[in-house]
Amino acid sequence: MEKIEVGKKAPDFAALDAEGKLYKLEDFKGKKLILFFYPKDMTPGCTNQVCNLRDNYEALQDKGINLLGVSMDDKERHKKFVSKHDLPFPLLEDPDLKILKDYGVWGPKKFMGKEYEGTHRTTFLIDEDGMVVHRIDKVKTKDHAAQILEFWK
Repeated sequence: MEKIEVGKKAPDFAALDAEGKLYKLEDFKGKKLILFFYPKDMTPGCTNQVCNLRDNYEALQDKGINLLGVSMDDKERHKKFVSKHDLPFPLLEDPDLKILKDYGVWGPKKFMGKEYEGTHRTTFLIDEDGMVVHRIDKVKTKDHAAQILEFWK
């Protein structure tokens, strides 16, 4: 798993959200973008993370920050997750793992003594020129917005 490091150009992507709208990296040229990768809709940690971002969405918007979440879940599962938690930002589907692999967040994991392949919860802060200016590997799911706002004060 080759991680995308700070100072590198963010890999291009094109993916659909829960409503079938296509999003691409180039759509955010000239804008700040948070691209956050999370393991699975409807799970406790992921729910904490998206709800924290939802609850702090206005503060993030005030700083000109756009948010996109990405997981391997399909748009139907995303649609339920967005609706259940009233999320104001898009969640992109990546069932073929292309974006996850391009950003180096798919790979071996361990849980309760078992090894498996999965998504490593990671957030990338991408500047107006499409460069990765910060990455968060140790995401605090209940305080994630603060981690982002600490960097983009």
